[in-house]
Order: sequence, then C-alpha cells, then structure tokens
Amino acid sequence: MGGHVLVLGGARSGKTGFAERLSMHLGDRPAYLATAEALDNEMRERVATHQRSRGARFATIEEPIEVPTALIKASKDHDVILVDCLTLWITNLLGSGDDVAAAMEELASTLTQLKRSRVVLVSNEVGLGIVPDNALARTFRDLAGAAHQRLAEICGHVYFVAAGLPLTMKGLAPDLLIETAQVEGEA
Repeated sequence: MGGHVLVLGGARSGKTGFAERLSMHLGDRPAYLATAEALDNEMRERVATHQRSRGARFATIEEPIEVPTALIKASKDHDVILVDCLTLWITNLLGSGDDVAAAMEELASTLTQLKRSRVVLVSNEVGLGIVPDNALARTFRDLAGAAHQRLAEICGHVYFVAAGLPLTMKGLAPDLLIETAQVEGEA
C-alpha cells in the first residue's frame, strides 16, 4: 500500500481537508476515526460541521482513547482509515491519566503491523509558537512533538499543511501518491 501518511499543520491550516481529499483518492472504502468528544455545545457543532462537510463517503468511527484497537478493527472493513486528530487523542489520554508515551508506542506498533489498510494520521503541530507558560502546556507540547517524530519515522509519507497547501516532508508528492495508489488498486 505504499505506507501510512502523517499530515501535520497548525489550527485551521487546511490539514483535515487535505487529509480527507487524499484519503478519498487512496482507497475505495475509507473510514474516519474521530478522536474528538462532543462534551459541550461548541464541540457538538464542530463535530456536526465536520460530518456534514465530508458527507457519506466515509464510515465514521468515534474512539477517544483506544485508537490502536479501533484501527485494527477498522482495517478489516476499510482500505483507508483517516485518524483525526492525534493531538485531541493525546489530550484525551492526559485527561484520563493514561501513559501517553506507552499509548504512542502501542499506536506505532499497530501501524507497523497494519498491512491491509493505509492509515492517514492528522495532528496539530503545536511546537512552532512561543514556549508555553505553564507545565501542563509544555508537557503537552513535548508529548505531541515526540509523537510526531516517532510517527514520522514509521510513515512513508509526511506532509505539512499551511494555508491549505501541502508541503511534502517525506515520501511522494500528494499527486504522485494518489497516482501510485490508483495503479496499485488496478493491479
């Protein structure tokens, strides 16, 4: 399948839209694994907006904590699984008191074992701004940065999105990745 994909970018950079478009071209049976929890009205509206914008093409799976388990299960029925987003997943893990580093290693292990499906991971790059002024925010930034580095090692393709435009950091340019996936699908 040519490797998993990591899509990084800032808030409202266009990373999710890019990942959705890419995922729709990379397979015929895409799933959208959402890590967000709609705990308040604002988040419920954001979730509803995301669901409306992607339409019925994606099967939706909601899993705020057990992402590796959900990936294994989803890989049985879906050839592409978009995970949106890893930084929310890290937030959920921190909130539940889970060991984020151990969970990230479990995710990394799961990704290296998944051969039936391509996984497109979306995450906020939070390390480009000023150093946070509190310990929790610095811990979050450090955990996200370590996660991105670990996943970039595993993923065959890494993109950074700014102003809706993807920059290829590793692997094939998006159009070549799509072309290669389509050729593989015909074989």
